[in-house]
Amino acid sequence: MQASDLALIKDAVKLAGRVATSYVGPAAQSWDKPEGAGPVTEADLAVNAALEGVLRAARPTYGWLSEETEDDGDRLTRDTVFIIDPIDGTRSFVEGSRTWAHSVAIAHHGQITAAAVYLPMRDKLYSAALGQGAFHNDTAISVSQADDLPSAEVLATKPVVSPEHWPSGFPGFSRSHRPSLAYRLGLIAEARFDLMLTFRPTWEWDIAAGVLIVTEAGGTCTDKTGAPLRFNNQEPTVNGVIASGPVLHRKVLEALAPATPGAP
Repeated sequence: MQASDLALIKDAVKLAGRVATSYVGPAAQSWDKPEGAGPVTEADLAVNAALEGVLRAARPTYGWLSEETEDDGDRLTRDTVFIIDPIDGTRSFVEGSRTWAHSVAIAHHGQITAAAVYLPMRDKLYSAALGQGAFHNDTAISVSQADDLPSAEVLATKPVVSPEHWPSGFPGFSRSHRPSLAYRLGLIAEARFDLMLTFRPTWEWDIAAGVLIVTEAGGTCTDKTGAPLRFNNQEPTVNGVIASGPVLHRKVLEALAPATPGAP
């Protein structure tokens, strides 16, 4: 089923790209969501509707969790669930940038089994199925083998470098940023960067697909404490994300660990 699920969602994200690019980013109608939840555009809603129509027709027994669909809790009764971000990086879309993405994942009993992330303006398709490796435009990819945190190339927002997170001092790594979390995880999977960090509570739809792509590329993804990531939670968030190769991941956790009382 994983192979057919992957084929389905790869086609779906390509459809999403055709829908989204039929709108002109800055010209698309946009408005702010309630409670400071960020912007949404008519393109987000059109993509969501297109994905829901295709995917739910193909897999009517699967649940549905999407950033742009009101969550009625039905997904919690399903063994298998679509987890969707119609446009990840909506601000980037509105600005006319090329770094927004479509993210579609399938979770079975909390574990991601198939994933696709597509950047139509860059013609970049990341994909993975559980146990079958990760791919960028059909070429197999693997994570960086970097093992030194201070010299690592890291994707993170500015708050990540705050001293409060690093009991033994900030490691001094080089920081870059991309608006889309799904894209950031794809860049880790293809070893364009060594490490991705976010310490804030993170919506499942932002990372579900990217997490499988990184792990199938040989990487390690956990929450910010090192705990495994599970999906289709009642509150659909996780406690931050650390994504990198296994050795670097261990060193990040060591650097984040609280100082031992009495240690020099």
